[in-house]
Amino acid sequence: MTGGSPGSSPGGSPDRLLDGLLHGEKVIITGGGSGIGRATAMRMHAHGARVAVLDLHGDAAAETAELVDGSGFAVNVAETDNFERVLHEAVDALGGCTSLVNNAGVGNLKAFTSYSDKEWDLLLNVNLKAVFTATRALGPVLAADGGSIVNVASASALRPTRGEAPYCAAKAGVVALTASAALELAPSVRVNCVAPGFIDTPLTAGAVAEPAIADGLIERTPLARIGTADEVADVVVFLCSPMARYVTGQTLVVDGGSLLVNAQADPLLRMLLG
Repeated sequence: MTGGSPGSSPGGSPDRLLDGLLHGEKVIITGGGSGIGRATAMRMHAHGARVAVLDLHGDAAAETAELVDGSGFAVNVAETDNFERVLHEAVDALGGCTSLVNNAGVGNLKAFTSYSDKEWDLLLNVNLKAVFTATRALGPVLAADGGSIVNVASASALRPTRGEAPYCAAKAGVVALTASAALELAPSVRVNCVAPGFIDTPLTAGAVAEPAIADGLIERTPLARIGTADEVADVVVFLCSPMARYVTGQTLVVDGGSLLVNAQADPLLRMLLG
């Protein structure tokens, strides 16, 4: 679909196994100033792609862009008209666009009945509406030569979390929107989704640094560790690459198996098993 020759056979050391996988690709990443977005930009660049980084914080976007020899843009993805304008500026800077990664997001933690309309609107606009805006704006550009969209949702879209009702609703919407876009933009554009679990990023650093919290997270994760931003980025790279050329409309969960755990029965059964 995109990303060079599907029949190529990369070799070399494990660190360079996919070197050149995205050679010639032109990728736009929202929320690329830190965390999963920055890791994705760096992974894309390492595999040969040219990258444009969009972020609410212009300094962070510029810093990531410098790391990947790309272009950085400051933009609030909730401001539709300006967001569309910046998206097209990024296309111009890259000389086209073959992959779009909708990663920008924002969260909050409050009791269900404590959320205001303003907070609801912000969470839905950033986490869901912006995905629709970017897909609508760049769909025709991606369709011109065949392209790929990867939306970053959350494991909370599939297993709602306490205190995050608007965020969960928005991310569940991203999963549904991914499937709808995959259906309507096919066959020229593949659209997939990544749903990360608890990942070690600057946003979660405080929790990871607390042994009591980190130990509990690790205990409840079958792979017995907390995931990294690079590990999510690798899945995004896969979905944008020719390795996923027959994959569309899918949501891949990247959570170390944490959603597999039956919170009611598993602790008891584990105790009975000794």
